[in-house]
Amino acid sequence: QVQLVESGGGSVQAGGSLRLSCAASGDTDSNYCMGWFRQAPGKEREGVAAIDSDGSTSYADSMKGRFTISRDNAKNKNTLYLRMNSLKPEDTAMYYCAARFSGGVCYGRVLRSDFAYWGQGTQVTVSS
Repeated sequence: QVQLVESGGGSVQAGGSLRLSCAASGDTDSNYCMGWFRQAPGKEREGVAAIDSDGSTSYADSMKGRFTISRDNAKNKNTLYLRMNSLKPEDTAMYYCAARFSGGVCYGRVLRSDFAYWGQGTQVTVSS
């Protein structure tokens, strides 16, 4: 199993930027696909982006352009990142880190149902 802890959320004005981090611990020797999801109040949790163990990325169509997912697989680090630029009020949500054991491959998908392991989330609030 893997444990995930997000950080880096906060309040920012529209047009600003944030970088979220997700620290993975536990069975981090296994290859796994990692992803970011978000959930706004009253809405379903939606995929943002996913990244294979080799660094290949996939983005939900609506997230392309302003969001960049990356990961650091260095030994004893195992950290996932999400860089968010030109933030808009509609980006306000709880952001979740997730992982799936799939040989390190995400298959180009960012689907909630694919991921078995989840962090507790970090809140992002964008004011106009």
